Amino acid sequence: MIASWGRRPKASVRLDFARQFAAGPLLRRALRFVGRDPARNLTRLLELGERLAPSEEQRLKVRGARQALASSAVLQTYVHGLVTGTHPHVQRRLGFNWFLNAVLFGTRQQRRMSEELGVHVPALILVDPTSACNLSCAGCEAGRYDRGDTLPFERLDRLAEEAKELGIYWFMLSGGEPLLYPRLFEFCEKHHDMAFMVYTNGTLIDEDAADRMLACGNISPAISLEGPREFTDARRGSGVFERVSQAMDLLRQRGVPFGFSLMLTRHNCREVMSDGFIDWLIEKGCRYGWTIHYVPIGAGVDTDLLVTLEQRAWLVKRVPEIRATRPLLFADSATDEQFTQGCVAGGRRYLHVTARGDVQPCGLVHFATDNINRVSLVQALKSPLFLSYQRRQPFSDNLLRPCPVFDVPQALRDIVEETGARPTHPGADDVIRDRELRRGGRLEDAFAVGAHGRGIVRLIVAVGLLESTPVELARRDIARHREKGHGIE
Repeated sequence: MIASWGRRPKASVRLDFARQFAAGPLLRRALRFVGRDPARNLTRLLELGERLAPSEEQRLKVRGARQALASSAVLQTYVHGLVTGTHPHVQRRLGFNWFLNAVLFGTRQQRRMSEELGVHVPALILVDPTSACNLSCAGCEAGRYDRGDTLPFERLDRLAEEAKELGIYWFMLSGGEPLLYPRLFEFCEKHHDMAFMVYTNGTLIDEDAADRMLACGNISPAISLEGPREFTDARRGSGVFERVSQAMDLLRQRGVPFGFSLMLTRHNCREVMSDGFIDWLIEKGCRYGWTIHYVPIGAGVDTDLLVTLEQRAWLVKRVPEIRATRPLLFADSATDEQFTQGCVAGGRRYLHVTARGDVQPCGLVHFATDNINRVSLVQALKSPLFLSYQRRQPFSDNLLRPCPVFDVPQALRDIVEETGARPTHPGADDVIRDRELRRGGRLEDAFAVGAHGRGIVRLIVAVGLLESTPVELARRDIARHREKGHGIE
């Protein structure tokens, strides 16, 4: 079939054919074809996809995926597990919505609308349908919002329609606990052409919820954990780890793909990233996952929880090691931003809408100038806050230190002052104003030379082994701290 394609057809013809292919019986036939020998036959389909790609950029991406699959036994194992372990209904719906609507067709529409409107159009939107939660996790970045906040269903529905007009077919749903939103499944069923990743603590995933996710076919839960049992139960409550483990079993048994989201602190970093825990997650059925670094937000936060620079240097080596040896799609929120040219928030590639409707640059940057209940999505993308944010991206030449909250906090202070952005809950502005939190006026100093952050010179030794790491910029960081009289050895 593949060899019969002669010269490459025009882009419009390729795009029309791709839509018809994905929407009709050919997609079902293709999925059955892949299922008979996942790695080998997916490679053959990618060859076809390379011919159908509507742009040279996408053609190169498909070619890269095909070559990676052909050369990696780990990736072949991953593909086999993903295909054979996913229910056919989910394969058709989620596969179509994510890979074709969100990535292939959506990317092209985003680019076109970006040029037409003169703004960045993001690839995805993080939305909190509700701020209600059934847990009270210590230090939760969402726990300081009013727990009575809820987005009206009509506004959430309209937001999805506005997003699709811009080519955005991927929503991440968070909270609070999104499974407490009464009409969550109704919303996902109505927008059956979108892909939904649901950040959840997992404790509300019972037989009924798992069945509803399978019926929708376009939902993939990302279950939050703090690591092994002792770490998870210490922060989230006794028995939570066991309930999460049971939820994973229910999803795996039904063929609903799911992943994990891990909060890294200086205390759990090594255990969370250990071979034993990563292997446990894979055995439970996780297909993807990522780590998010603890960020201090609000009054009374504990800077002792911050991941140290030395730990981050270790993660630069550890994350690729996991990817190279484990059948898992895996990423780290901080160290992997070197591959995205720094921070992707502020509407550049993603934004955050709270349950109150505030449009924030990021789930960890709790400031806003607009509310989605009063403006359209396009108007929010044109906000002074987002434009100011984007003008400064990347916030650092050192792409291993990309965050305007704890890496380059002066940038966040300048943005807030320039735009008049307001904190979205009491205490949110303490991250840029509180002197004790910023340890003498600079949060990055607390991060770099806190109680457990000594010996920064060893950071150079650690990162010097990595060709992709800007060692010279690490040396500049050390020189800057020495100039401030921190006495770094």
